[in-house]
Amino acid sequence: MLSIFTFIIDTIASVLGGILLLRFWMQAIQVRPPSQVSQFAFKLTDWLVLPLRRVVPGVRGYDWASLLGAFLVMLVASMLLLLRGLPFDTVLLVAVRRFLDAILFGFMALLIIEAIFSWVNPQAPLAPFVRALNEPVLRPVRRVVPLVGGLDLSLLAALVLLQVGQIIVGMIFG
Repeated sequence: MLSIFTFIIDTIASVLGGILLLRFWMQAIQVRPPSQVSQFAFKLTDWLVLPLRRVVPGVRGYDWASLLGAFLVMLVASMLLLLRGLPFDTVLLVAVRRFLDAILFGFMALLIIEAIFSWVNPQAPLAPFVRALNEPVLRPVRRVVPLVGGLDLSLLAALVLLQVGQIIVGMIFG
């Protein structure tokens, strides 16, 4: 029964944490989201972000309250490990790893969504928004990875680099 409860909590934490990270990223790179996306993200996360802003204000265009909120969501979800007898310092390390994994998975998901848009419907209403979210990640990769036969392989290279990052996070946090 604990595994079912853990699964539900982990799913909720992953979705909420991902939306908080998206909210942080949209504001960090100053991308104006479509109204449906912004309404969804803000309505779902305002209950946590607005009170956190009283403690952690935004600085230099970064919404630190959203980033802290994403970490706190991962920490609360990881607290279930206390029920299994793990010490708090281990639970804290698990939360940090989950937080870093969520960031890496989020970037990978955005890159995959952009690839799907480019194959299926490059003129989709959300395609420019996703492209804008990915541009800060792809720009440095495009400087190194040249076009091959007119194909932009930077997206593939970025996915590989993000997976390497995941492997490194896994090695650090074991």
